[in-house]
Amino acid sequence: MASGVSGVDPCRAAAGADVLPDAEAFHRGPDAGGCEVTEYRLDAGTGATAQTIALTTDGGIPQVIWWGAALPAAEDLAQLAAAGRHDLTGGMLDALPALSLCPEAGRAFQGQAGLVLATAEGAPLLPAFAFDRAEQERGLLRLVSMAEGLRLTHEFRAYPTGVIGMRTMLESTQPVRLHWLAAPVLPAPQDGDIIDIHGKWTREFHLNRLAWTPGARLREARTGRSGHEHPPYALFAGNGATNTQGEVRALHYAWSGGHRMVAEELPDGRRQVQFGNPWGAEVQAATRFETAELLAAYSAAGLNGIGITLQRDLRDRVVTWPDPARPRPVHYNCWEAIYFDHKLADLAAIADRAADMGAERFVLDDGWFGRRDDDTTSLGDWSVDRRKWPDGLHPLIAHVHKLGMTFGLWFEPEMVNPDSDLMRAHPDWMLGPADQVAGRNQMVLDLSRAEVREYLFNAISEILGEYDIDYIKWDHNRLLPVVDAAQTRGIYELLGALRKAHPAVEIESCASGGGRIDAGILAHTQRVWLSDSIDGIERLRMQHDAALFLPAAVTGSHVGARRSHTAGRVLPMSFRAWVAAQRHFGFEMDLRHLPDDEAATLKSVTAWWKANRGWMMAGDIHRIDSDDPAVVAEVQVARDGGRFVLFAGQEETSVQILPRPLRLAGLEPDATYRVRLVNPDDAPPQSRGPNALKSGDLTLSGRALMQRGLLLPVAWPATMWVVEGERVRQA
Repeated sequence: MASGVSGVDPCRAAAGADVLPDAEAFHRGPDAGGCEVTEYRLDAGTGATAQTIALTTDGGIPQVIWWGAALPAAEDLAQLAAAGRHDLTGGMLDALPALSLCPEAGRAFQGQAGLVLATAEGAPLLPAFAFDRAEQERGLLRLVSMAEGLRLTHEFRAYPTGVIGMRTMLESTQPVRLHWLAAPVLPAPQDGDIIDIHGKWTREFHLNRLAWTPGARLREARTGRSGHEHPPYALFAGNGATNTQGEVRALHYAWSGGHRMVAEELPDGRRQVQFGNPWGAEVQAATRFETAELLAAYSAAGLNGIGITLQRDLRDRVVTWPDPARPRPVHYNCWEAIYFDHKLADLAAIADRAADMGAERFVLDDGWFGRRDDDTTSLGDWSVDRRKWPDGLHPLIAHVHKLGMTFGLWFEPEMVNPDSDLMRAHPDWMLGPADQVAGRNQMVLDLSRAEVREYLFNAISEILGEYDIDYIKWDHNRLLPVVDAAQTRGIYELLGALRKAHPAVEIESCASGGGRIDAGILAHTQRVWLSDSIDGIERLRMQHDAALFLPAAVTGSHVGARRSHTAGRVLPMSFRAWVAAQRHFGFEMDLRHLPDDEAATLKSVTAWWKANRGWMMAGDIHRIDSDDPAVVAEVQVARDGGRFVLFAGQEETSVQILPRPLRLAGLEPDATYRVRLVNPDDAPPQSRGPNALKSGDLTLSGRALMQRGLLLPVAWPATMWVVEGERVRQA
């Protein structure tokens, strides 16, 4: 179904109001003569991920009567609204308060209100809104409700990617104080579970799946970032939903400054979901407020349908690529090789090895500026340290370019060390109280101040103007001391200005690893650093779960040293390299000490990734429902379906003796595929049977691959099997 909006207020139409050409009048509710009931619908997506949001109003703030699979074009929305009217019983009020797009505390609503407001002086306000009008364009619906001195607008936008974006705006004739404003509130399904996300530093993106219970589940990120702890995503999985089957709905709040999520089951049994900025994030009285965009997706094909919709939405709509035709370059980052110990001879020697391994971008990490010998000093002083770099960065960049690589540079612009020239000159530029606790020996600059943004813009632009740099690793290594939405608006404004001034420069969002990953920051950047852990075991599971939201093209993944710098584990090079090859590939280690056998493996995997990145970075990631919990697996399928690659990671020792069949996903059932094991040499000595893939190709139908599956060889823990598939005959 094509993206679109339809519906019209019959009262306004009867009075001769203009009706847009693509609008369509719908039946009124049972009280048709009174003209107080109106229905609207918005459609997006196609196939199993097509969705409809339908709404009604009886004169108050509109409410959602349907969020789910695409409704038939002829669906009678008035009848749908009527079918959703509840009965009453003992112990209740004489009318059921509406679960509207903004549930109103002043209407006797028993759950969490969608708006908590006060006068500029702090006196509580309990406005009562009445529906005023709808504003419609193709793919866009705005529903406006009015109260004395207040206008509340709920906006819905259907995107070609199948996502529906929703936003709430509040305008006032007088300054007011906003404590809480929800994006358009949706009813949650009556079956299934809540899946939200938990993480910490070096263990990001892990799924919590829990049953609904009476009362509210509150997840609030008050760190000033999207957060490792509970980033702004939620899934609502129907009974029995798996990666490949069942109904799933998803919400993603596209904001980088923290969020509040309420998933609430009311005493009457209805369920609501609210997303918005953290409570109290608007610290100043004002006359206009708005939420970030809340992105909604639906799938009748399990979690993978959600993952593919959100992957495509980020990659194809949200991210603006400096050069869309350019292949994603292989990264080399020097951080875990040298840390702050910058010496030209050492870095040049490492660059030589990186180029030989196949790297295409060399990134100089922290330690190049001010007097930065450790993490206690110089943040904010964005000039090259002439002690380490007497001729500036020119000699290193020239060497890197001579090797055929481009050059990237690390910044942490939002932060400042107390021991810095900037802080000594401008102590008033610090965000938060003077007696706050430091984080990683640093404070935060107040980006709501225009002079701070101007300073940072000029300092970064001067570096980008002097040196040939095509990439910035933009870090954010401490939590904010206060919750203030103006800080997030400030970083968006700064990034927007830098992107406009330097459009060819790609930017990565790093925040102690994965602490700031959302569609808000990705509207200004092109890559995210999923985690500071590049330990293969940790990354295997993190990347698997993050694929519900993130495409491979934006997810940086590097091959680390033999002994992990964050986990202490020693893992085989083949496993480390193939885990990184699942996403935007790179490596960071001291390549000067790489044994010959590991160098050969890294070079081989790098060449394989470069040969396949064109279709992989534009393809879809399908998570596999592995019958063996020790195996974490996914299939990446080309956008045209013509080829795929299976990654099957053996995370630990299996309970059973032999591998269980691994049922693939995302293939055409009636097509025929030739499959080949890329790395049979990774089989351990104990693999001594006649497994077919160890000795040659197989040709099987998509149905056989997805229903019976593949039998892979026996594997030690920390083995990644890689199987290529090519469609040789379509149905």
